[in-house]
Amino acid sequence: MTTHAAALDTSTDTRAALPYATLLAFTRYVDRTGPAKAVFVGKLRRQRETGGGFNPHSQLVKALKNDIEFGMDGTHLAAVRKAVNPRWSRLYDALTAGATRYLRSLGEPHTAHLTQVNDALAVIADLPVRVSAHFGLRYDDGRVEAVRLHFDEEPPTTELVTATLHLMRANMDQILPHGTPVLVDVRRGVTHRVEPGRVGEISRWLFGEAAGFAAMWKTPAVTQ
Repeated sequence: MTTHAAALDTSTDTRAALPYATLLAFTRYVDRTGPAKAVFVGKLRRQRETGGGFNPHSQLVKALKNDIEFGMDGTHLAAVRKAVNPRWSRLYDALTAGATRYLRSLGEPHTAHLTQVNDALAVIADLPVRVSAHFGLRYDDGRVEAVRLHFDEEPPTTELVTATLHLMRANMDQILPHGTPVLVDVRRGVTHRVEPGRVGEISRWLFGEAAGFAAMWKTPAVTQ
């Protein structure tokens, strides 16, 4: 995956001083209420300073993309489910079933094919947010989609879906020109798409959320 996002200084001092969020982190923040927001930002800041974090979903994403690319009916998903580290077996049992349902929703034979996506760097109320998709799809009928995957045990809330799709749509010129954003709830194989209207209202809401995120990041008390 290539990126149009501006390069960020990754030194420890800079990471500690400057607020910054990925799309995943920002939408998870938006989805929290009350004191849980400050706790979340504090944990995120400490993780950024120490360089911690691990993505257990990378093999699942690769298998799903391979099945799409080669027009398979879940062959790669089934293989990764068996080959994954035993530590992640239960997770992959839950994810591969839903991912296979999503894969089959693309048609048999598949009417969608992988296409390249780019990262975008959005600045909302002085908060840089890296907005990205997991992959792009180009359909035989000319439609183009930028696909973001949701892996959590709980279904995405209305707030999380709204924030994710709005930020992707607002930055689609960089992510995938002429594309439309899609959020796939992987465990359930359910696809969420943008609903028309409310763009200005959602933008104002996210501006306020971003301002709050940045303020909490800069407050030492939230990191204790």
